[in-house]
Amino acid sequence: MARDKIIIANAGGFWGDDPTAAQRQVEGGPIDYLVMDYLAEITMAILQKHKSRNPEAGFATDFVMQLAAVLPACLERGITVIANAGGVNPLACRAAVEALAEQQGVASKLRVGVILGDDIYGDLDSILESGEALANLDNGAPLSQIRDKVLSANAYLGAAPVAKALEMGANVIIAGRVTDTAVTLGPMIHEFGWKDDEWDRLATGIIAGHIIECGTQCTGGNFTDWKKVPSFSKIGYPLVEAHPDGTFVITKHPGTGGLVTSHTVGEQLLYEMGTPSYLAPDCVAHFDSIRLDQEGPDRVRVSEIRGDPPPEKLKVSVSFAQGYSIVGRLMISGPNSLEKASKAAEIFWGMAGGRDFYERTSTSFIGWNACHPPLSEYDPSETLVQVGARDADRAKLDTRFGPFVIAGALGSVPGLTAPGDQGRPRSSPVIGYWPALISRDKVRVTVHVGDAEEEVSMAVPSGQPGGAVPPQAAGSRTTYVDVGAEAAQGGPQVTVPLGRLCLARSGDKGDTSNVGVIARTPAVYKWVLQNLTTDFMKDRFAGLCEGSVERHELPNLLSVNFLLHEALGGGGTLSVRFDAQGKTYAQYLLATPVTVDQGLLDQIGD
Repeated sequence: MARDKIIIANAGGFWGDDPTAAQRQVEGGPIDYLVMDYLAEITMAILQKHKSRNPEAGFATDFVMQLAAVLPACLERGITVIANAGGVNPLACRAAVEALAEQQGVASKLRVGVILGDDIYGDLDSILESGEALANLDNGAPLSQIRDKVLSANAYLGAAPVAKALEMGANVIIAGRVTDTAVTLGPMIHEFGWKDDEWDRLATGIIAGHIIECGTQCTGGNFTDWKKVPSFSKIGYPLVEAHPDGTFVITKHPGTGGLVTSHTVGEQLLYEMGTPSYLAPDCVAHFDSIRLDQEGPDRVRVSEIRGDPPPEKLKVSVSFAQGYSIVGRLMISGPNSLEKASKAAEIFWGMAGGRDFYERTSTSFIGWNACHPPLSEYDPSETLVQVGARDADRAKLDTRFGPFVIAGALGSVPGLTAPGDQGRPRSSPVIGYWPALISRDKVRVTVHVGDAEEEVSMAVPSGQPGGAVPPQAAGSRTTYVDVGAEAAQGGPQVTVPLGRLCLARSGDKGDTSNVGVIARTPAVYKWVLQNLTTDFMKDRFAGLCEGSVERHELPNLLSVNFLLHEALGGGGTLSVRFDAQGKTYAQYLLATPVTVDQGLLDQIGD
């Protein structure tokens, strides 16, 4: 018989997140599932390198460290642990967990489930020979062009194998590259008996997983209105209280720091978002159908989510060697620091062969314009110059760039020093990211629990593959606010930062930065639709965004989501910019001066 509620607790949003999170979630109150996300695209390549050097490596070792603090309690209380900590070596991760259980005297209670099949690195040649081009989703180039440089290749798996491992009795589940949302959706499928073609309910799990996958970013972390957060001390990690009908509540343990409101949840919904149709291996979840309601203090109910059949193919993340990069820094202080910093950079580049000598370069002034164009007209009292370059020729970086960061110090501007721990900069390998698609029947997924092994089909269960909102469904999406509300007229015209009218959060997908904007009132939303155009964004991010700008409207969330293409200098490790992931872009946008009627501000209040 299906349960009427389960509590899923997130305990980490990336490899390196708070190592005490799992213990705090287990000890903070009742939970049924503890889920953790460790993997990013670049992480897979790093783990593949670790495995090539040591066959027992290749997984997120932090997982075992966190598990050590909670494993006996989880097994005693019936809390199931699910994580994609397996990286490229889930079996080695299983061995480490089993060794830990032996040390803690709880091995008899442990049943580890392992999900295999996402790692297609060893099968790449046969896959390519079968006719799968694994073409780059950004430029259409076939993978064969860089086959000799490939470091890792992983298909994104969904929640079906997670649910299968639960069905087989696992109480600790270790996966490789399942999607960030799969660890949350899997328990819902298992506990509530959802069918694999109940698209609306499956979409519920996708949305819940997206909200909590970045940990405290939905409980007050990185929040625009950060001054409203009562305390950041021991900030509460998120809990999902999920119900069989496809509704759920986002909350946190009592007595913890942080804040859960429709705005903290709404900002996270927009984080790293593309179009309103979120494509996952399990279904397509429609962000333009979500309803958020503040149910009480630190409780936000999420409902009315709609879904459609999943895409025809699975996404594949391929990493490959793409040259080398190097960075150096100099501190300039005293009067006219910015002018002197510009001259110091000019002197350096002259000694290093010039900026055209390298494939890609960057000069930024930390404290002035390192993350985005300057917000002030006033010279800072000190400026940290950062120079960077990327090139296929490693020797060029190490002999022409690295030695000259400090070499010109005695013949440069006054007030110059260097970070004490910098030394002579050395180059490091750059890992490129290659997104592609693969036919579902090329990916064989198996689940192992004890001596049992079961295969899980990746085929679309029934119905036509999805990928977009059907025309007849798009018009039926419910809007929960009066977006036709008129902005209040009258009163003087006033100029304020955009942040008085809106909240925002930004993130990255490759070389594209998304900037999601939330209007504070329905009237402000109408103003946003009229004024925050793609041309406005292109102009605001001049010098940063080299490509086109898309705008997607989500009236149910009083939001618009902008996609700024070619805005991150290559993105990820390819970029030599200080902010390679667009983390600061939302704050830069909210600092934009805008002129509006005082009546519009009066509607917002404090």
